[in-house]
Amino acid sequence: MMRKHAFICILSSSLILGLFTITARAQIQNRAPLHQNPYMELPLGQIKAHGWLEEQLNRMKSGMTGHLDERYAEVVGSRNAWLGGDGDAWERGPYWIDGLLPLAYLTNDKALQEKVQHWVDWTLEHQRKDGYIGPLPPKEKTAYEPGLQKEPAEDWWPRMVMLKVLKQYYEATGDKKVIKALSKYFKYQLETLPQKPLDTWSFWANRRGADNLMVVYWLYNITGEKYLLDLGTLLYEQTYPYTDIFMNAFPKASADLSHLYPYNIRNSYPYDKRITRQMHVGQLQSFHCVNFAQGLKTPVIYYQQDPDSIYITAVKRALKDIRLFHGQAQGMYGGDEPLHGNAPTQGIEFCSIVEMLFSLESMLPVTGDVSFADQVEKIAYNAMPTQATDDFNYRQYFQSANQVMITKTKRNFFEDNSHKATDLVYGLLTGYTCCTANMHQGWPKLVQNLWYQTADGGVAALIYGPSELNTTLPGGQKIRVVEETQYPFDDQVSFKVNTRKDVIFPLHLRIPTWAKKVRVSINGKPIEQIAQRGTILKLNRLWKDGDIVNVTFPMDIEISRWAEQSVAVERGPLVYALKIEEHWQKHHDDEYGEYFEVLPGNDWNYGLVEKAIQSPNTSFEVVKKDIPGDQYPWNLSGAPIHLVAKAKKIPSWTIYNNMPGPLPMPFVATEGAEQEITLVPYGCTTLRVTEFPVVH
Repeated sequence: MMRKHAFICILSSSLILGLFTITARAQIQNRAPLHQNPYMELPLGQIKAHGWLEEQLNRMKSGMTGHLDERYAEVVGSRNAWLGGDGDAWERGPYWIDGLLPLAYLTNDKALQEKVQHWVDWTLEHQRKDGYIGPLPPKEKTAYEPGLQKEPAEDWWPRMVMLKVLKQYYEATGDKKVIKALSKYFKYQLETLPQKPLDTWSFWANRRGADNLMVVYWLYNITGEKYLLDLGTLLYEQTYPYTDIFMNAFPKASADLSHLYPYNIRNSYPYDKRITRQMHVGQLQSFHCVNFAQGLKTPVIYYQQDPDSIYITAVKRALKDIRLFHGQAQGMYGGDEPLHGNAPTQGIEFCSIVEMLFSLESMLPVTGDVSFADQVEKIAYNAMPTQATDDFNYRQYFQSANQVMITKTKRNFFEDNSHKATDLVYGLLTGYTCCTANMHQGWPKLVQNLWYQTADGGVAALIYGPSELNTTLPGGQKIRVVEETQYPFDDQVSFKVNTRKDVIFPLHLRIPTWAKKVRVSINGKPIEQIAQRGTILKLNRLWKDGDIVNVTFPMDIEISRWAEQSVAVERGPLVYALKIEEHWQKHHDDEYGEYFEVLPGNDWNYGLVEKAIQSPNTSFEVVKKDIPGDQYPWNLSGAPIHLVAKAKKIPSWTIYNNMPGPLPMPFVATEGAEQEITLVPYGCTTLRVTEFPVVH
């Protein structure tokens, strides 16, 4: 059933300089006075997925991503207002294209490119004379139709998504009509925002203004028009003050908390500082989960215009606080939909996963910070695969670190009643359908961010996965680098360089923070001096056609600590969870359509034995199996690796409110005999226990 060397140095951004000529579809470095970035995004189409990643994209093509206009025609079909129709006029149409477009060009699929083209053409051809893009507001109030969001048609927020679409389209095609249209639109924004701020129609735009700001800077780097920097300042001013809030200390117990209900939607521009001074990431409901994921990048994006270290410090503090107060082991946080604490049963919205990935991917080239890449892999290779079925036709609205039955029943989620208890089941329309449209950007944008151009004239592999890079170096020479690997399941990564003639350039390789005693060889000759973990290794040499770099990232088993003194088992970028047999059952709901429940086929209430977690590398058995490189790995049968662990059953740990009950007290005593249990990669599971109690 479905389931869901040469010169070697450690780089710092202060040492990396460079400015390359800007042409259509070229790598774009920041123009002065913007801060020079250590890395630059490569044009769409220069990176191709191989192996299991290519198979993942192919499943998206044949699944929901490639056919959403057929399966969800009432919203993203021909009636959509972004195609000139009289239907949905808000975020869901642009959301879908924001994922479909990179998929279409990464896979060179002409049929999907044609689907995208209709949306792009309508947007470009129907721009108002004053620069406004998108659906026009209705002349009179439209009749309500269930499932459609026709208003507010003028809201700034859905236009931000279409800005991302147009940017990607230009990078893939070089169509100069995009530059003309965006220039007109940004002039319209500069003139209009003082009278109609970002939150004029809804608060979503003031929380997500960084998506707008990114494209403004991108256009400035192409055109050099100074008004774009003025617009950048205005957009940052009207966007929610994340920097200030992230830097706040946790409020005293006597602080007023009324602004948190529901998740602080009443504070609009110009923001009430009496409220923002009392806000902290650690508070329940302080942010909507997706707003936090999108807003996280705001300080770092603006850092390019105002390079004060406070912006980066604020983001790093927010990431630390979100893990402490709301974190789960797969790299995400409890937010269903407001932030909801760190219990392993709290929900994680699919939209927040793909938006968190996009924020981290957007901050990585600005800072070169290895920790951002580490977290991209943690989320992408654990949380993302499990939330869609294998055929990519159904998805969960929420997932949890500990979920042992997936049923249409009530749970301890903030939004549970709003969606008639469908938040956890797999469906097309279950929960809320923002994720049906927005989930598609996750995998394509991960592939697009595997490689970067470097400011010192080379290329960088900062996120690892089977892929191929075809690019042109600043001197004009074309190179091809093929990355062969079963990463993240295996610790071996190989890079083969192809070039028509010998060429000198630096190859940057990220050394993950978790990787100890990394080994690197070039053409079989080991390199003695390796950069420390959590830094960048730079291989600057004369490259010849056929040169091969082999890297080994030893993956030790690590134990991480979570809510109520629970533990999780990690190995490299992967988190491991209890293997639970799955029984899938198909159902139908008159409102939510077809959906699947999943019930467990074996016991789940185990605690890990204390002595085993004290020495995991000797107590856990690692079992690998050979699979074809392009086989789909993200299910129980396809999992290329599993761990065997010592555990005891805890009879007192039972179901509560249709979820695993509160974790038993740490070091709980149980009289049962030790048993061996199997742990598999989190992303391969549907049902699971990930954060385990500890038993004597």
